[in-house]
Amino acid sequence: MTDSPSKIILYLAPLRGFTGYIFRNAFMRHFGGFDVAVSPFIPTVPAARVKKTHLNDVLPANNRSVAVIPQIIGNNPADFIPLAQRLFDLGYETVNWNLGCPFPMVAKKQRGSGLLPHPQKIEAFLEATLPAIPNRLSIKARLGRKKTDDILPLLVIFNRYPLDEVIIHPRTGQQMYDGEPNLDMFEKCLDVSAHSLVYNGDINDLATFKLYSQRFKTVDRWMIGRGALINPFLPAAIKNGQDDVADKVKAFRAFYDDLFAQYRRDFSGPGHLLDRMKGFWTYFSQAFKDGRNIKKKIHRTRKLDRYLEIVERFFEEEAFWNG
Repeated sequence: MTDSPSKIILYLAPLRGFTGYIFRNAFMRHFGGFDVAVSPFIPTVPAARVKKTHLNDVLPANNRSVAVIPQIIGNNPADFIPLAQRLFDLGYETVNWNLGCPFPMVAKKQRGSGLLPHPQKIEAFLEATLPAIPNRLSIKARLGRKKTDDILPLLVIFNRYPLDEVIIHPRTGQQMYDGEPNLDMFEKCLDVSAHSLVYNGDINDLATFKLYSQRFKTVDRWMIGRGALINPFLPAAIKNGQDDVADKVKAFRAFYDDLFAQYRRDFSGPGHLLDRMKGFWTYFSQAFKDGRNIKKKIHRTRKLDRYLEIVERFFEEEAFWNG
């Protein structure tokens, strides 16, 4: 592509344990801005073991607020193909293959980013899978497991196949989420890839998005994950070109109350609910001045009643939005 994009398409990134359908629906009710969400990954299992609960996060009845692309993680075409077929039967014309998960327990099984150093296995997977599935296939990848240039020969392989798009997070798997994204390598990917690329990584504020979009003028697809958990006003601000919400604490609290109520209804016990909320506040706290204090208080509590008291007091007396 040579022309600048005329429309920005925003994707919600798949963050396992966070961006499931409850979060997606609550987010879209209160903030909007996203055009597409890629679901947290669904692991492949033998076809006979694929149950309805395995697909709960992507059941159409649970996903009416935003278009969803189910993500699958696995390295065996024999397991991937029937799962993709099940998803097609649910109405999903596109599925995403996860070649990016950085977690060592996943990578050591040659899943996610652990498969990136094995281009022959990736090509064999595509050769077996693409003719056998009714869906279009997109891929989400990192630059490599350990090396930042593993992605370049892989893109040459990808060019030989009719992929829907390639999402690139310009870090290695070993980096996890540390260090800076390698923008120079992403630029090289743009030169090599014959497919549309989606940029993913460290878009945490409007200024950063504007900086990246000026550098990568041909990119019209952008994925945001942690940045939207920390600042849920960001996607709409990107779409509008400005951040103009007056009372962000009030708007955020309405979203939080909705999210909490949905999880409270869904979870079977207070311990699971409290653990899930502690995870969210790791991100939410970063949006507030002196947010480390509320994070510390929440992570120390072991009782749901005490958690509710802490959060209520925070919103009533202590919450001030950053910026």
